[in-house]
Amino acid sequence: MIGLFIILSLVVLFFLWGMLLYNALVRANNSCDEAWSNVDTELKRRYDLIPNLVEAVKAYATHERTVLQGVSEARTRAIASTGSPASQARDENVLVSNVRQLLAIVERYPELKADQNFRKLQEELINTEDRIQATRRFYSANVRDFNNLVQSVPSNLIAQRFGFREREYFEIENAMERTPVTVDLQRK
Repeated sequence: MIGLFIILSLVVLFFLWGMLLYNALVRANNSCDEAWSNVDTELKRRYDLIPNLVEAVKAYATHERTVLQGVSEARTRAIASTGSPASQARDENVLVSNVRQLLAIVERYPELKADQNFRKLQEELINTEDRIQATRRFYSANVRDFNNLVQSVPSNLIAQRFGFREREYFEIENAMERTPVTVDLQRK
């Protein structure tokens, strides 16, 4: 009788242990989904900002049509990208590259750099890029924690049994990180 009780207790403990690991995997997976949603929200914020930035530049730099068109096309591709984080990151990197070219044009037009509307848009873009980086770091931390559960013993046994797979990181470049810093020592 005692032997049966011990075996039954071990089975119950094993079941509870498996249930706890499964729940940890579900929580980590849901945290990744939530973090990805935050990244997506910030990317959409960028997508909404870019046409206004293009229009501001267009007013001053009408002969820079190829760069302006490239930004618009890259934005359209990035919006339409709904695949894995890696495939979306490729489209985002193309967009970031085109935005860099757009910002390089601005250096040739001092009157554009002085335009209040453009400066406000540029500040908003910098703020948005910072927010994208913050949400990307949050997403990456959640993916790291989830992947650790999926790869580590003993939770990997539960993960394999219930079909949990490693998540991909979302690696994009920051549009502003390579933009040269402008120092203006003149008093206004």
